[in-house]
Amino acid sequence: MYRPGKSTTADEKAVAVSPPVKRMGALSRFFDHFAAQVTTWAGSPVAFGCAVLAVGGWAATGPAFGYSETWQLVINTGTTIITFLMVFLIQQSQNKNSRALHLKLDELLIALKGADEAFVDAEQLDEDKLRALATACTARAHKLARRSRKEGRKGARQRTARRAPTRS
Repeated sequence: MYRPGKSTTADEKAVAVSPPVKRMGALSRFFDHFAAQVTTWAGSPVAFGCAVLAVGGWAATGPAFGYSETWQLVINTGTTIITFLMVFLIQQSQNKNSRALHLKLDELLIALKGADEAFVDAEQLDEDKLRALATACTARAHKLARRSRKEGRKGARQRTARRAPTRS
């Protein structure tokens, strides 16, 4: 636990000043775990093979059903339902991955000396503030590049002057 005046780690200080974490309910934890498992499986070669077999099986039954509208409706309905449900599962996994990535980037920004801490939690900004931050970042990058080029030319001249033979 963080106590002012006592030697503590940065992690303990961060925990002490962090807002309380909202706990996930049992249903949310189940959905999170389920979404992670399904999206991992859905991206596997086995899932792709199952999908190919299902479509192949459906296509093979076409002559038996006379390629009727009902036969076509089966594949259309099945794929629509699966797609609809997968959107939510994949979005859950993407949201979780995005939050984790932002936390890691925020940690790097906090740890780097000289980094602009305005970028911490930048993903929480509205679109106008985010564009203003991007413009400021671009201007800063151009300024640093110009300074670097100037210093590079000055350094090159100094190196050339040191190498030039002296005539006596």
